[in-house]
Amino acid sequence: QVQLVESGGGSVQAGGSLRLACVHPYNRVCLGWFRQAPGKEREGVAAIAGDGSTSYADSLKGRFTISKDNAKNTLYLQMNSLKPEESAMYYCAAGAWYGRTCLLLSDRYNYWGQGTQVTVSS
Repeated sequence: QVQLVESGGGSVQAGGSLRLACVHPYNRVCLGWFRQAPGKEREGVAAIAGDGSTSYADSLKGRFTISKDNAKNTLYLQMNSLKPEESAMYYCAAGAWYGRTCLLLSDRYNYWGQGTQVTVSS
């Protein structure tokens, strides 16, 4: 049973913005966003820890912002200045938090949503 449910994907032109959301049942965990394009490996985008500390893929800093609303059990990813090469399925995931910055390694996350498609046209 999938317990993380993503929404907010869609089609946008290059330079546009999208805000993804992920409803989840977890507290005090690492929550992350990952993406996977056809024929490519899954890559980490951003993560947020139980204490709110964040980590980002180096190429995304300044354009993407991860946040969460604990009262709503919802994780967000604000994506600005999107590029065509960022078209992919975007997944949210949850994993154990050990009191440190969450790593953007998919094998550290045990629970995954089914994904939401983001398509960026040129």
